[in-house]
Amino acid sequence: MSAFIDYMDRIFSKYFSIPNFYFTDIVEIVLIAILLYYVILWFRKSRAWSLLKGITVLVVIMVIAALLNLSTIVWLVNKTLSAGIIALVIIFQPELRRALEELGKKNVLFKVLKIGGNLMDDTFDDQSIDEITRATLEMAKAKTGALIVISQEHDLQQYIETGIQINANITSQLLINIFEKNTPLHDGAVIIRGNRIVAATCYLPLSESISLSKDLGTRHRAGLGISEVTDCIVIIVSEETGSISIAKEGKLIRNADAAILKSELHKAQGSEEDKKSKKFWKGRDRSEESNSESEIRPDK
Repeated sequence: MSAFIDYMDRIFSKYFSIPNFYFTDIVEIVLIAILLYYVILWFRKSRAWSLLKGITVLVVIMVIAALLNLSTIVWLVNKTLSAGIIALVIIFQPELRRALEELGKKNVLFKVLKIGGNLMDDTFDDQSIDEITRATLEMAKAKTGALIVISQEHDLQQYIETGIQINANITSQLLINIFEKNTPLHDGAVIIRGNRIVAATCYLPLSESISLSKDLGTRHRAGLGISEVTDCIVIIVSEETGSISIAKEGKLIRNADAAILKSELHKAQGSEEDKKSKKFWKGRDRSEESNSESEIRPDK
């Protein structure tokens, strides 16, 4: 009996023993968790998110091939991943540079302490949809060229920095006034984030698609170009014909009417469950949001 007890004691001490746990271990766990959080957040806000999903598929294929002893496939995937790491550094050099610049900013510690404060806060409400739709239809009727970029999850800061900061509430009158001909802000794109017009006269990358119709100009090519590299939705009003086009996911919806425009905006807005989830992840109460909103006024 004593031998059995000794045997069980050895088993429990070997497999179920509790390791020594120190304060430094807690600090390390917290720091690693914060680092992983911001790495994942950076992936979500950049073009790297799609490639990360592709890399995940390759890893899954490699695991399955290893389990089935498919040596040739394992060798090919290993070579692809080893060369792909160098390629990723080259392709995403601008994103990596901006990430390091953000890390060097003075308010980085404040952001770390407010985990979740700015996550998924780019949702626009039904009033903003009505204002955008009204402005688009008025500009189409008057044949006023317009280029409106509505941000989603991907970070558009690099394009915002090319324009003039506005940071104003979305109103149809303001949008129409921005794109009025011969005004200082009419040339370029307006970028909207959430319920705010963030910047105007922004420069966008031009699409290199050869399938784009030759009768479409630079405005359409720019709108399609930004939709190819980010998840934003772009509204384009032709100055020549007054037609409305919508660019998203690298595709162009031409000759859209009010119903199609509102439908696409509601799709971009997300379902009620998505909106509730986004509100949860904001990590701030309504009173704090209203106070911060009241402190920011557009320039007159």
